[in-house]
Amino acid sequence: MTTPRPSLTLSSTVLDAPDAAVLADFYRRLLGWETVQDEPGWVKLLPPGGGSGLGFQTAQPYVPPVWPAAPGDQLMMLHLDFEVSDLEAGVAHAVAEGARPAEFQPQHDVRVLFDPAGHPFCLFVSDRVPGEPPAISPEWVAEQTREIAEQDRVTIQDAVAPDPADRPADPARQAEPDTGA
Repeated sequence: MTTPRPSLTLSSTVLDAPDAAVLADFYRRLLGWETVQDEPGWVKLLPPGGGSGLGFQTAQPYVPPVWPAAPGDQLMMLHLDFEVSDLEAGVAHAVAEGARPAEFQPQHDVRVLFDPAGHPFCLFVSDRVPGEPPAISPEWVAEQTREIAEQDRVTIQDAVAPDPADRPADPARQAEPDTGA
């Protein structure tokens, strides 16, 4: 007998931070969203037109992720993507509100930034936006390609499930011999 699936609606995505109110204020200014809940250690924002919002929770042991990650770095568990019609104006607005651009930018039509608590987020230009895509020079592509090749990057897949062939055997993880007992 199958139990019917209950109705589930995404209410919000929650970000941990050293101070929920400070991070919520950044996103409130960045997005123009309304604060609908403000309690000690917890703030929730909702977009003006409705839909799921963003929640912010104070977490004292919060450690910001490293991006791009290398082996042993604190990995990001998720990141937020925001579509903009003008990439330069979007970045300028985010920086004016307290964001910091990442040193490494992987694509010409995406900008990676960090919020005040160190969470990476992206601004991107969609294909659906009318007009020409931002200009990209062959020199920029070559430079980005060299940087990627020179850095020892770890992918999410490698971090979660590294290839066993690339690891030395771990005696503590080897199966016990079957003694027939």
